[in-house]
Amino acid sequence: MNGPDPTTPHPMTGFPQVCYVKNTVNNPNIVIGDYTYYDDPDAPEDFERNVLYHYPFIGDKLIIGKFCALGRGAKFVMNGANHKLTGFSAYPFFIFGNGWEKVRPQPSDLSYKGDTVVGNDVWIGYDALIMPGVRIGNGAIVGARAVVSKDVPAYAVAAGNPARVVKMRFPPKVIVELERIAWWNWPAEKITRHLPAIVGADIEALRAIA
Repeated sequence: MNGPDPTTPHPMTGFPQVCYVKNTVNNPNIVIGDYTYYDDPDAPEDFERNVLYHYPFIGDKLIIGKFCALGRGAKFVMNGANHKLTGFSAYPFFIFGNGWEKVRPQPSDLSYKGDTVVGNDVWIGYDALIMPGVRIGNGAIVGARAVVSKDVPAYAVAAGNPARVVKMRFPPKVIVELERIAWWNWPAEKITRHLPAIVGADIEALRAIA
């Protein structure tokens, strides 16, 4: 056997709270890799409810890589949350119409920070909040209830509000090697065969396989 079927919404028998969310997301602007799971006893199949202010007319994307672990309540605020800030009022009158649409802002009036991108093998903790346009590198860890408003480097641990990097998981040379090896792109059979090296901490052993 070479691991669970990545096309199965619930890969753990008896644990419906764990969901491979790639199989349940319908929004074309949410792209999720194989084996990434959301753990929530309350309808984990409805992960899209955690992607907030994601209006199709804006066009921004949430991209999450493979083998990510998303804790209960992890949320992603998208660019649709932004209001015009240059006037006296930040209230979005225009969205209610009925004569108020005459003050619709131009796209250049609103802050647009681009796509939100989460790398591979990222662990996002309970109730973490990821703000628009943030990029989280491969192998990073985001602590519970962190508010991430800035990019998180690969293999960093970020925590707090606002989140800051509290430590790096490995030395720089090891991180460069891990990024190069990119084990998450290996075929499932190869991953299964070399799991001890993937979950271990011997970069020489992993390099020899790659």
